[in-house]
Amino acid sequence: MSQDRQIHLSLFALPHGQLASAWRLPEIPAHSTNDLSQYAEAARIIEDAKFDAFFIADKLSAGADESWQYGPPVDAFEPFSLGGALAALTDKLGIIATASTTFQHPYLISRSVLALDHLSKGRSGWNIVTSYSPDTVKNFGQSEHLPHDERYEIAEEAIEVVRELCCSWGEDAVAWDREAGTYTQPGSVQAIDHKGHYFTVAGPGEFRRSVQGEPVRVQAGSSARGVAFAAKHAEIVFTAQTTLEEGVNFASKLRAEVTAAGRAQEEVLITPGFSYVVGSTDEEAKRAHEAFLDTVQPEHILGSIRDVVQIDLREYPLDGPVPKLPDPESVQGHQSRLGVYKRIAETENLSLREFAKRVAGQRGHHQIVGSPERLADEMQRWFESGAADGFNLMPYTIPGQLREFAEHVVPILQDRGLFRREYTGSTLREHFGLPYRG
Repeated sequence: MSQDRQIHLSLFALPHGQLASAWRLPEIPAHSTNDLSQYAEAARIIEDAKFDAFFIADKLSAGADESWQYGPPVDAFEPFSLGGALAALTDKLGIIATASTTFQHPYLISRSVLALDHLSKGRSGWNIVTSYSPDTVKNFGQSEHLPHDERYEIAEEAIEVVRELCCSWGEDAVAWDREAGTYTQPGSVQAIDHKGHYFTVAGPGEFRRSVQGEPVRVQAGSSARGVAFAAKHAEIVFTAQTTLEEGVNFASKLRAEVTAAGRAQEEVLITPGFSYVVGSTDEEAKRAHEAFLDTVQPEHILGSIRDVVQIDLREYPLDGPVPKLPDPESVQGHQSRLGVYKRIAETENLSLREFAKRVAGQRGHHQIVGSPERLADEMQRWFESGAADGFNLMPYTIPGQLREFAEHVVPILQDRGLFRREYTGSTLREHFGLPYRG
């Protein structure tokens, strides 16, 4: 394996892990969802293991139908607040925070992203989302969600504004001339005077330029519109693919779009979500997996995915079949995730109860249950087949399953020459091998 191409690893950091009911496990301290020490422990684990980044998702609503009674991700921290705290507690680890272009103004996004970037000394990334939940719409004074493709049109312009603001200070703008009393070089800070269809922003931004040029841009849409958007704008693509074949097909489609957009393929890295349970043997991992799933409340999971599948599955018998789900192209919501759930429902012959348990841990991503060697083998297969440049890891539990991966899977990947033993750079761009963007 070439030493100049290795696997990239990030942690998709839900409060207590990927398993929706992880908070119910006795190993999770009570009342710890919004305890910074829990996140700090996870960050220490992955920085010691030399991960690229800590990935912080977001949801701009607490859900409907009293779904908050079932626990996280409600009661969790806002991404940039948490990211700033973790920046102070880490030295090398990248921090990727989520912001919605549909509900958050690009001036405020640029302000938050660059603040996090300076707090971390160039280790920040922005996960760009367009948001799909009807519950979120109601929190922002609207009655109906914008059409799927229009949300991407808004995102196109929002990214333009954010990038202009991030670069509105020249690279050597700060003079710090005490004698002359000049803080910035004359003419080095420029208004952007953006006048577009959705936004009018004078600028300039409030911060000097990042030491990495611009924070890294991350995007997770896998619909046709989402893929085109990623090909044009993203540097890291977070995607949900349940099988290697689907992963290879998605990567091939995305890379073709990247080329068509006039970008080099190495400018865009693909990092699928990987949900896992690891044990010392395959049998031990399977037993742990079954024990984890025993904590799942099907009514919680089925309610939580209602906005995606467009059907309230709680109205159907749990031990009956999964009802027919809509075609993804027919909805205005999360088309790519609906497509994943629809494939699972139609190809795996699951009861609704089994489907709920599957979603509770997997959430539409590829899942591995097995020994450290099995996990390493599977990751190597995806990497060498071109389906992945790295992985956004989704351990069932944090810190338990996360620590198991760091202590037992990472050394195998390192021994195979697939993963770094030490950081060689200090910025998130350097970790991912992405060029400076000025």
